[in-house]
Amino acid sequence: MKKFHLLTATALSLVAGAAPALAQTTPTAPVETPTAPAAPGDATAQADDDWGNEIIVTANRRAEPIQDVPIAVTAVNAQLLDDAGVRDIRGLEQLAPSLQTTTGQSSATATSLSIRGVGTAGDNPGFEPAVGVFIDGVFRSRAGIAIAELPEVERVEVLRGPQGTLFGRNTSAGALSVTTAMPKFDLGGYVEGEYGNFNAYELKGALTGPVSEQLALRVDGGYRKRDGYIEDVNSDRAFNDINRWYVRGQALYDTSAFSFRLIGDYYKTDEQCCGVVSGTRGPTAAAIQAIAAQQGRTGIYTGAPSERKMAASPNRDYKEAVRDWGVSGEINADIGELKLTSISAYRDFRVLRNQDIDYSGIDRAYRDGYKSSLRDITQELRLQGQLFDGKLDFLVGGFYLNEKLNLRDTVRLGNDANRYVDTLLAGVLGAPPSAGGIGRQAQFYGSFNVPTFTQLVTSLRGGAALPTGTVPLFGQLLYAQSAALQQAAPPGSALFNYLNTPLTPNVAGQGNNNDDFQVDTNAFALFTHNIINVNDKLSLTLGLRYNYERKELAASINSNPAACGFFLGNDPRAVTYRNLIRQASPALFQNLFLLSCNPAVSSEFNGNYSHDRSESRLTGTAKLAYKFTPDVLGYASYDRGFKSGGYNLDQASFNTRVLGGDGAQATDLEFGAETVDSYELGLKTSVTRQFSFNAAFFYQKFKGLQSLIFAGNSFVVQNVPKSTAKGVELESLIQPIRELSFRLGYTLLDASYDADNNFAGTPLQNQNGRQFLNQPRNVVTVAATWTPRLTDNLNALFHVDMRYNSDVSIVRDGTGATTVGNDGYPLLNGKIGVATDDRSKQLEFFVENITNQYFNISGFAIPEQTGTYGVYPAMPRFYGVRARFGF
Repeated sequence: MKKFHLLTATALSLVAGAAPALAQTTPTAPVETPTAPAAPGDATAQADDDWGNEIIVTANRRAEPIQDVPIAVTAVNAQLLDDAGVRDIRGLEQLAPSLQTTTGQSSATATSLSIRGVGTAGDNPGFEPAVGVFIDGVFRSRAGIAIAELPEVERVEVLRGPQGTLFGRNTSAGALSVTTAMPKFDLGGYVEGEYGNFNAYELKGALTGPVSEQLALRVDGGYRKRDGYIEDVNSDRAFNDINRWYVRGQALYDTSAFSFRLIGDYYKTDEQCCGVVSGTRGPTAAAIQAIAAQQGRTGIYTGAPSERKMAASPNRDYKEAVRDWGVSGEINADIGELKLTSISAYRDFRVLRNQDIDYSGIDRAYRDGYKSSLRDITQELRLQGQLFDGKLDFLVGGFYLNEKLNLRDTVRLGNDANRYVDTLLAGVLGAPPSAGGIGRQAQFYGSFNVPTFTQLVTSLRGGAALPTGTVPLFGQLLYAQSAALQQAAPPGSALFNYLNTPLTPNVAGQGNNNDDFQVDTNAFALFTHNIINVNDKLSLTLGLRYNYERKELAASINSNPAACGFFLGNDPRAVTYRNLIRQASPALFQNLFLLSCNPAVSSEFNGNYSHDRSESRLTGTAKLAYKFTPDVLGYASYDRGFKSGGYNLDQASFNTRVLGGDGAQATDLEFGAETVDSYELGLKTSVTRQFSFNAAFFYQKFKGLQSLIFAGNSFVVQNVPKSTAKGVELESLIQPIRELSFRLGYTLLDASYDADNNFAGTPLQNQNGRQFLNQPRNVVTVAATWTPRLTDNLNALFHVDMRYNSDVSIVRDGTGATTVGNDGYPLLNGKIGVATDDRSKQLEFFVENITNQYFNISGFAIPEQTGTYGVYPAMPRFYGVRARFGF
């Protein structure tokens, strides 16, 4: 009797091309590898029905086509990953239409993965991923941690929809499972080298072999370097370079009933990432250009973003140094007819960053020595087997995560901080009253020459003009134009002198010194996944998971901008002056405060904070699958997903009293949990060996969707009451002849905030009913590979892959209008070369982004620069030659 078996989703592989090899869930689940296909024209080849074009799943030491498994998954083997030039998980989107990847201001901390429109975006380490990444069964707790260079990979699976009854860590949108090459009991290895434009070169390799009949070892290592592709117009620097290396060692002890796989790895980078080019410019751009010009620099480069040029402060950079290492051990043991699996892991990730956060050629603000670290200890246990003569395939398991997150923020003010405030406000005040100004320039911090009070009065009475280069203080203007103020503060009085003296300015280097955050997480879960085989055609899957999570926050805020004293102190002169500014213009007072004592650096919030939150939830799955014919499977499923709440690790999330708030409280940093109810209908067909076709229809209802948004001063997580993601996914594998294969994919996505949400007064105002940001409605993927035979053991290789994204909005303003976006575009990659039958020896020429297509990876509104938006540009055409020698 044929049964449905799906006890773990980590055992998927697509086998296409040369010798097919069935996937394995564990090192102790050996599967016989079929004989490699014979040459075209051989009688054996013509009679052989196994072309190796099936997706195989192995569960409980059984292997069967994934066409028999009721789950939405895109599975890719090592050969296709190599042909598509996938070096890290970001490259997978070229082959998986429902996966979207983006990188923002940091490759290490601001990488986002989304599936079916839902993911995690932005630079907020307190924001956990909705798409989980598992490498050899070990959970990587943030997407940026998982984008390291991958060693040799056996397969990657993109699972769509909530996960939790099979994986150790629950996820609300989906999961990526990466299985790397294991040690082998035959001596082997490879060396691979690459050289390309932008002075790019890479060298990597591996060596594996036996120590005894039961013990094998493997070591992988690699180094990659490439020049940057974003040019700084104020220096000879280029940003977005690559400089990274890794080493990875494995040991596999394997007997017929027990195996132990030990993995240790170390990864390091020292790069400049990530540069920002100017997308659109608002009225503040003139002030930046003027200040930069006075110093012989460009403030904002105004050429097309596709030129990939930007203006940076010569004394600031985008240094990003990462150190990531870990060790894991996986045990698989037979206990009678049952199998026990244990995966234990320790991971340590650290990143040190600098950042020119005004994204211009002036020295307004920067980060210096920003630090973020994550230490994760995870333990997963699973017991699986069959009962009742195979009527029940069961799995029970448990998972524990202990995580320590530390962040040190260092937003600081630069040499041009006061001049920027004075220049900007002088321009605003100089506008006519009809435009909101007072018709005369003024300043606050004395960045320009300050006239004497007598000079100012003479000028106001129509006398001699002010000396060239002088700009009056705003206090002087108020005093000169107010008879009541003159009577209350006669010349020589304390208030008179105060109004005729520049306000205390900020000093370069002041700001966060330092803001320290720590979040300790303990998560525990019990889960079970059970398949009831009703008969040969019908199966029912029932899964349940209990989640408990506790997070503890400790924060220490230490900021010291001198200008904050004017807004926060009790000096009666300052109180009077503040009130005068408010009376003259509430908007002017707010702008002066936000520019001089921004909540991101305000000393108002100085102090220590602590908070904790805990929550427990039940989640689960139910699937009904029916085999209409041996080649046609239909299924219907329901999944409940969950992602816990957390904390915004940014002092700008506090509520300032200066603008009418109730002051800083630890709860200001908190955001709530996210839940989803997901429904899916699927059809899987494999009518002939040349053709398979799968379709999935999904509807996902989110409550409390965690959306990272720009709140004017910083990026914060806002829980969206109701959101919906629905759509259609189509996939097909076509292989008309053994040497030619096509992989096709299409996703139609409608993912939006529900229209009846009340976003009034929030950063999401007027976003009701709109498609999620940076999520294309239509995605098409195509991958074609042709390997015609040249000699008895040498084949040519022709490969091309394409991803088409329809138009997207990346940033919308408060009216809902798109300010940064992309029109629809294709991204085309390809390669040609020669290779032996087993791919052990290859020589190829590759091109990524063949048409040199420009598009924005992501974008954002630049803080303190109204109407100005920065974008992260995609890399231009990249090409080179690659050679591989294996044995």
